[in-house]
Amino acid sequence: MASTATATKLSSGHEMPAVGLGVWRMDSAAVRGLIHSALRAGYRHFDCAADYKNEAEVGDALAEAFQTGLVKREDLFITTKLWNSDHGHVVEACKDSLKKLRLDYLDLYLIHFPVATKHTGVGTTGSALGDDGVLDIDTTITLETTWHAMEDLVSMGLVRSIGISNYDIFLTRDCLAYAKIKPAVNQIETHPYFQRDSLVKFCQKHGISVTAHTPLGGSTANTEWFGSVSCLDDPVIKVSITNRDNVSLAEKYGKTPAQLVLRWGLQRNTVVIPPRPPR
Repeated sequence: MASTATATKLSSGHEMPAVGLGVWRMDSAAVRGLIHSALRAGYRHFDCAADYKNEAEVGDALAEAFQTGLVKREDLFITTKLWNSDHGHVVEACKDSLKKLRLDYLDLYLIHFPVATKHTGVGTTGSALGDDGVLDIDTTITLETTWHAMEDLVSMGLVRSIGISNYDIFLTRDCLAYAKIKPAVNQIETHPYFQRDSLVKFCQKHGISVTAHTPLGGSTANTEWFGSVSCLDDPVIKVSITNRDNVSLAEKYGKTPAQLVLRWGLQRNTVVIPPRPPR
């Protein structure tokens, strides 16, 4: 296979490790052990979010790692995200995440989703419903307003790079049109079963790095929620076939299905953040 970069240079001038650990669905009680194990295994990039509701546990794990000399803060790349209900309170939400993570600055702060919902209190990450049972969307806050507030975080020294998440081509194009600071990253779902070539190529053409937030196909969550088959179980990738002329890719390269799928993502020049260190 072709060689892949170990880090990607962002438009902000900073470098982001090409492989990170996503803490989504990570049980709070397991955070410390998983993060310390990841650090010892060489991980230096951690992807968090206010909505994951474990920023405080991540912060405790990182603080212990710094105190014991396991790693230095300047060696890490820490991402977290603005939740939908805090679009009108960007600075306060960022400071709340920094406090929970026990950090002085973030390497990357993302708008988690391109929608503003009713504010439920900074850091509460609520998804309030209206009287009709439908998500209560705040139509008074534009994505442009939110983005300019994100830009303020950079000038305040709270954040080194800012970006977007779950934006399609049209919303990404609009952001480029009104941005004073171009989004450094667009974090999206992309994997062999959902390749999104047009969006990936558009972002990369315009200097926006792409992070795959479900590089393994979201196997656990998607199976649980939608009953879909994981790409890790695809016979082309996984199953050992006896016919020597028709072997699986995993068998051909002597790798696990997870390693194969992650390498596919890296060779597209996307950053991959699997939910925990692949075995």
